[in-house]
Amino acid sequence: MGRHSAVKTPRGATMGAGKATTAAGANGTAADGEVVARAIDLTKTYGDKDSQVVALDHVNVEFMRGQMTAIMGPSGSGKSTLMHCMAGLDKPTGGKVIVEGLDVSAMNQRQLTKLRRDQIGFIFQSFNLVPTLTAEENILLPLQIAKRPIDRAWFDKVVDVVGLRSRLTHRPSQLSGGQQQRVACARAIMARPSVIFADEPTGNLDSHSSREVLGFLKNSVREYGQTIVMVTHDPRAASYADRVLVLADGRITQDLRHPTYDEILEVFAGEGDEVEDGPQADATSREGAE
Repeated sequence: MGRHSAVKTPRGATMGAGKATTAAGANGTAADGEVVARAIDLTKTYGDKDSQVVALDHVNVEFMRGQMTAIMGPSGSGKSTLMHCMAGLDKPTGGKVIVEGLDVSAMNQRQLTKLRRDQIGFIFQSFNLVPTLTAEENILLPLQIAKRPIDRAWFDKVVDVVGLRSRLTHRPSQLSGGQQQRVACARAIMARPSVIFADEPTGNLDSHSSREVLGFLKNSVREYGQTIVMVTHDPRAASYADRVLVLADGRITQDLRHPTYDEILEVFAGEGDEVEDGPQADATSREGAE
């Protein structure tokens, strides 16, 4: 597994600053590049003292501009909670979340709404398209709600990248699942957010549609410097990422750089965890990403 560096800690151990440092940094800290978003000593607990659940246990991690990061881990590992706290959808119990230098964890609801409108994009497993609007109207809806000007040249470029030029007048019910998710991807990137959070973006798609969507996301990172953080159970989807973080028991246990599909499977086999394999592709997912 020489193609990536890994940060490993025993279950239940805390990886503090300056410990277990590799080329990838300590506890999810990247070695170089421009930081777009970071978590600092992030904790999240649910319930009272007698039945308290620790979802995030003093997590420190940085997400870099122009990088696609996949977050993996078994159910209950904290991966969705981490994404929700980073996106300002959930409030941490302790620690800080910083996005573009702004302290998200200290914001009120009005400030969070503005942050999510201006700095953060979202892609959901269920697409979340408005059924009565056309593909074009769905793509432009967030900009119109925010009363922001529409850059038609950028719109044309995004539409061509996702291959939806001939489907712009169609409503979601007239589109395939892959086409609907590409509309959702175009909607997210249209506002040029600092970071896009994607929650199982290929969970409802077949292998062909998954490759289309993941190829677009990877291309948006390569061509436009977009930052994407993707939660996924699928090692094939994760293998499209520049970086894969593995969570267990609310802590980062692995930080992998450019891992292959087989390497991701090997990591989970080594930790004794199971991952949910997505639909089988015609070729390896990294070959489809290149």
